[in-house]
Amino acid sequence: MTTIAIIGAGPGLGAAVARRFGGEGFDVALVARTPERVAALAAGLTGQGVTARAFTADVRDPKALAAALDEARAALGPIEVLQYSPVPQPGFMRHVLETTHADLAGPVEFSVYGPVAAVQRVLPGMRELGRGTILFVNGGTAVVPHPDRAGTSIAFAAESAYGHLLHDTLAPEGIHVAQLVIPGAIIPGHPRKDPAALADTLWELHRDRHGFRHFADDLDS
Repeated sequence: MTTIAIIGAGPGLGAAVARRFGGEGFDVALVARTPERVAALAAGLTGQGVTARAFTADVRDPKALAAALDEARAALGPIEVLQYSPVPQPGFMRHVLETTHADLAGPVEFSVYGPVAAVQRVLPGMRELGRGTILFVNGGTAVVPHPDRAGTSIAFAAESAYGHLLHDTLAPEGIHVAQLVIPGAIIPGHPRKDPAALADTLWELHRDRHGFRHFADDLDS
């Protein structure tokens, strides 16, 4: 079996996806910026029978992110599935009239430079395999911009456009690109937005391989 790399892995959605894909036989590369937390997450998953390894990178540092994915491939083998799902920083949530060009640097690094750097690093390996899946996970502002969340509204829209372009371009090569939009918060116990339910949805996107944009729940939820 091959590897899923989860960028922005944490104890909620990232851990649930690791368990879901790990249960299907995937090795799991967990990529996050805090070494101690991602190492603890990997150890916990290993104790649950998942082959998981921790790798450290800040998604706003393309070179570090590329290096982490190289390390993951060397340690675990080819990356067949890439999930890009880091949680945006609170500082990105400014009102549109209070957002300067300088305020957009962080969101663009986070939601555009990071995804592009990650995809460029794993794409050659997917082409060698002759298959692959790239999963973008975004909040509702990716499709309905909000004036109080200008940074994510603008940067998620750019990330969405990039993902859609990849979807159309890579499909003939057997590489499926999909976006899961999660309106509002991830809610434990929610029938559609519980981490385990979202992990099931992401598994289905990988397995069924149809369409680009999918919604975890209604946009007004």
